[in-house]
Amino acid sequence: MDISNLFDLNGKTAIITGGAAGIGRACCQMLAAYGAYVVVADYNFSAAQQTADEINQDGGNALAIECDVTKDEALVNLVDAAVSKYGGIHILVNNVGGGGAGKESSDQIAVSQFAKVFEMNVFSMWRLCQLVAPHMKSAGYGSIINMSSMASINTSPAISAYASSKAAVNHMTKNLAFDYGPEIRVNAVGPGAVRTHALSTVLTPEIERNMLKHTPLQRLGEPEDIAGAVLYFAAPISSWTSGQVLFVNGGGVQTLD
Repeated sequence: MDISNLFDLNGKTAIITGGAAGIGRACCQMLAAYGAYVVVADYNFSAAQQTADEINQDGGNALAIECDVTKDEALVNLVDAAVSKYGGIHILVNNVGGGGAGKESSDQIAVSQFAKVFEMNVFSMWRLCQLVAPHMKSAGYGSIINMSSMASINTSPAISAYASSKAAVNHMTKNLAFDYGPEIRVNAVGPGAVRTHALSTVLTPEIERNMLKHTPLQRLGEPEDIAGAVLYFAAPISSWTSGQVLFVNGGGVQTLD
């Protein structure tokens, strides 16, 4: 068995949305470390540029693009910029997302807020898949990784919009695997509780202790843990894996309640 190329991403271009911080940033760094040209797409351009600069300084090759995934023209520009810079697209990490974290009380959230969560978490993913698919098919290599969440299968209060949007991501992923195969694989990663800025805004010592009671590995996740799963799906080692949702959660369940 020749194992030399199983994680080799040299010559492949990867777009990562929400790539400036947290899980997205870790994904950018991970894929770049294995040879990919990385397009760091983020609403915060200065932060995206900082991430790209760090990758370039470490010997990688990265491009920062300002992108609001809720605007179609921004998604089109993102794909065009990636192709113009690197000549093609092979990997898409649909990482950007919003909502959740116990902030969606059903007696307070408006229909417009609920819709906005779906616009960001579902519609933008679907549209980017549509935009990159022709380039991946032309290249003869494509891996799309959608970021789901443990919230897609857990039940908790005040998170109905986010949780249902991530459940939609799971099922969309499985169906798009049929639409875009055989050249393109479509999978999803479902993180548990990961130490990011977003989690820090709601995490307390008591909540963390309760989370760890139900976590066999007895720690919360780090962004690099999720990036490792993304690397698996992006790389040739997963060439016969499509339509799957991989939950990365320390073996347990972490909720805010």
